[in-house]
Amino acid sequence: MKRQAYRPILITDASQSQDDQLTTRQRRYIAMMGVRVACLIVGAILVGARTPLLWLWLPLLAVGMLVVPWLAVLLANDRPPKERHRLANRFRARRQTEAPAMSLTAEERPHKIIDGEP
Repeated sequence: MKRQAYRPILITDASQSQDDQLTTRQRRYIAMMGVRVACLIVGAILVGARTPLLWLWLPLLAVGMLVVPWLAVLLANDRPPKERHRLANRFRARRQTEAPAMSLTAEERPHKIIDGEP
């Protein structure tokens, strides 16, 4: 039987660097806090202008000002998920059960018998 070929690790399979992850999380945090500031400014404008349906708009903006910062902190402290698939261990276990065939002696291994007679 053939040995399994060595599979090199490709650079495209490498995970994102720590600095890139931090930069991405910082940008997401700043964008979400920008949404919070926008909710605050829009709420102040609506109150100053005494718009109709103010009783509907202010609670919606207040929820935005309270929920968005909480989500921003959670997402800023969270790292990206691991690249491995959840079922990778199951597939690896199957390969390991098939692997003992490689450890058999030459006589014990299954092999083709080719007859030279027609």
